[in-house]
This record gives sequence, C-alpha cells and structure tokens, in this order.
Amino acid sequence: MPLMTSWVDSANTPETDFPLNNLPYGAFVSDSGEQHCGVAIGDMILDVTALEADGVIAVPDEEEVFFFGDWTEFMALGPAVWAGFRAAVTELLREDYEDPQGLVRYMVPQVGTQMCLPFTVAEYTDFYASFNHASNVGTMFRGPENALPANWLSVPIGYNGRASSVQVSGTDVRRPWGQLKSPDAELPVFAPCKRFDIELEMGAIVGQPSTGPVTVAEADEMIFGYVLLNDWSARDIQAWEYMPLGPFQSKATATTLSPWIIPKAALEPFRCPTPERKRPLLDYLTEPGPMLYDIALEVGLAPEGAPETVISRTNYNTMYYSSAQQLAHHTTSGCPMNVGDLLGSGTISGTEKDQRGALLEITWGGQDPITLDTGETRAFVEDGDTLTLRGHALGDGFRIGFGDCTAKVLPALEDPYKR
Repeated sequence: MPLMTSWVDSANTPETDFPLNNLPYGAFVSDSGEQHCGVAIGDMILDVTALEADGVIAVPDEEEVFFFGDWTEFMALGPAVWAGFRAAVTELLREDYEDPQGLVRYMVPQVGTQMCLPFTVAEYTDFYASFNHASNVGTMFRGPENALPANWLSVPIGYNGRASSVQVSGTDVRRPWGQLKSPDAELPVFAPCKRFDIELEMGAIVGQPSTGPVTVAEADEMIFGYVLLNDWSARDIQAWEYMPLGPFQSKATATTLSPWIIPKAALEPFRCPTPERKRPLLDYLTEPGPMLYDIALEVGLAPEGAPETVISRTNYNTMYYSSAQQLAHHTTSGCPMNVGDLLGSGTISGTEKDQRGALLEITWGGQDPITLDTGETRAFVEDGDTLTLRGHALGDGFRIGFGDCTAKVLPALEDPYKR
C-alpha cells in the first residue's frame, strides 16, 4: 500500500509517524481545559470531540460518543463502527476533500499539547512471551539447561497487574520502596529499589467483551489497537517476592503507555507469522493466519541533562506468542474480558545483546554494565534518567509510528513509614 496523501502537509512526509494511512486515536487537554478525543495527522491533532459537538461527524445511532474525552465508549460499539468511523475520518483528511479550510479550526498542534490516557484501563495482564527473553532470564537464574519452565512452550504465561498504576507517556515515575534481601543476608530490609528496570513491550487493547472461551480468530477481532508499553520492574524486589507465586509489588509501581492507540486496521499490511514452533501447541491456540506484526522497536536512555543513547533495537516479529493467542488463552477458564482490558506482550528481545528489551538482559543482571555515549555506565536505571520507547512499521514511502513512550525516573521518597 502506498502513501495516502492528505491536505495536512505534515502528514505527507516520510518522516512522520502519523500519515493518513495511520490515523491513531488519543486523548488530550483542549484549550478549555477539558479532555477531548483526537486523531493524529502529521504534526496535528484532529479534535474529534469538537467535531461531534458541532455535528460535523457522528457515529450512526449514537449520541455524544466522544463527550467524555476518551475512546472507551467508542470501542464498545464494535468492529463495524470502528471501520465506518475510520473511513469517515479518512475522507475528511484526504488531499481531495472539498472543504479543508472548514476543518482548520478543529486542528490542534501536537507540540505543547498535554496528552492523557486514551482509554479507561479496565484490567491489566502482562505476559512472558519472548523466547529470547525467557531463555536469557532463565539462563541467568537457573542455568541454560533449565532456562525455560516446563510449560513455557505450551502456554502463554502471564500475571495480573495493576490497572490503577497505568499512566500515559510523559508522566514521571518514582523509584519504589520495597523488601530487599541480598544473597548473603539472613533477613530482608525495607529500602528503595536499587535495580530498577524497564521492559520494552507492546500493549494490545481489548475493544470487545467476552463471556466465555474464544478462538484465536475471535480474539483477533476483539483487539481494537496497539500501543507501546514500558512495564517498569523493580528487579531486587521481584527476586525476593516472586517465590512461590510471582510478581506483585515489583511490577506495581507504574506501567507507561504511548499516547496513541494505533488501530489494528493501520497495521494490517504489516502482519507476519509467529515463528516455527519448537513443539506443537494445543488446538485452541492454533492461528488462522499471521498474527504478529513487523514493527521495529528501540529504547533510548538519556541521563539528566545529557543526550540520549539508543541501548536496544529489536522487532515485535520475534515474539513466540501473539496478542490474539494471549487473549484467547486468557478466556479459557471462562474469565470475562472487558472493554478496555490491556494485555502486555511481555519483554521483546532479539537474539543479540543490542536487541534485548530490558537492562536485566542487556547487562546480564548488572554484571556487564553498558557504556552510554556520554561515557557514563549503567547496570540499571538511575535517578534522573529518561527512558523512551519508539516503534514504527515501515511501508512504501511512509511509516506507521506509535509516538514516544517516555518517562523520567525520580528519586525515591523519604522513608514513607518514618514518623
């Protein structure tokens, strides 16, 4: 598919994340101070809430779908409405639209505009679905002969996280406190995390509910779109608490999302298959077609007041399980899925050191620190560091980008229990 041209000039450059082919959905603070729904086009935002209020655009048989300023209510209307709305917005923004001047007043510059979470996060589940990541982490802690748990090649492993701490890009993250126990200590201490980390992930947003088990094909239809996701992780807290059940407070500090939901329709040209299976999956996880996407990803780390160093480059196409498989598995127990549920892909890592999606892997548990372009070294994230995830799919003369997923790490609070 070639570049679709728009009357918004900035949408027609190969460098933009947001050509007419993309049209991602976000939420922003308008001049009135209210939260509005918007669609990114080039370096601008089309104010959908204002368009609806003025009767320029409408969802058939619905009133004020965008009044509350996020996309949750719209998602609940289903794939047919999603497709119709996308087609209508595409027509408004095409190069040959008859009255572009009539839409100029609904355009807001992206620069300087405060973004908000684009949907209400109902619940959050994070997975552990990269073969390379699971192999590296398992080798680090259990040795290469026991790197993967016995069930890993058969089942998408996940845990339920905290929807309440999901936040939009640009929101600072505070270093957490928790129980830490060094290997040579008899008992733990309560202290700030010393091994704070990132996880480069994709997030799938569930746009349709379920009341019972669904197939992989049905799960794929339920997915509204995708975001970049940073699942911040306190590795030293995790090491002490995960026995026997798994992550809890070590993953509850924050989960940062990129501000734009990339519609599944925009990613259709970039579908690709999951890798060859190392052993057969059970029938209910069978994929009807390609379920991954060719999305180039990178992680940048910038110390406070210093330029950024890109510390990892990888691709979403390396994942062992797709989001549709993860969603289908999630429903097998009869667990209802809700509009606005968020599924984290799990850390995305390639086969090489510079393709790993977490500092835990890149520095091999802190034993092999990396050197930044500034000459500083890092084993884990330090106070003042800003971490940025980026991603895009590359088309014929255009790119489908996600916008930055970024956050700065602030120092831990003074002892919160000191009286």
